[in-house]
Amino acid sequence: MATPNYGYEKRQRELAKKKKKEEKLRAKAAGKPHDDSDGSEAPSEQTPESGQDAAPGGEGQG
Repeated sequence: MATPNYGYEKRQRELAKKKKKEEKLRAKAAGKPHDDSDGSEAPSEQTPESGQDAAPGGEGQG
């Protein structure tokens, strides 16, 4: 059985990542809104605790 070529696989992943990044930059430069299906660029939705710590008279205190 042949051994897996991890270097080749890694290079392919890097090329795919680079291509995706370039496409995003091109779309941004053209003024087109890009569609992120992974939702990684929405930190306000993924951090609900950001406003809870600063709330005066929060529940569970005291």
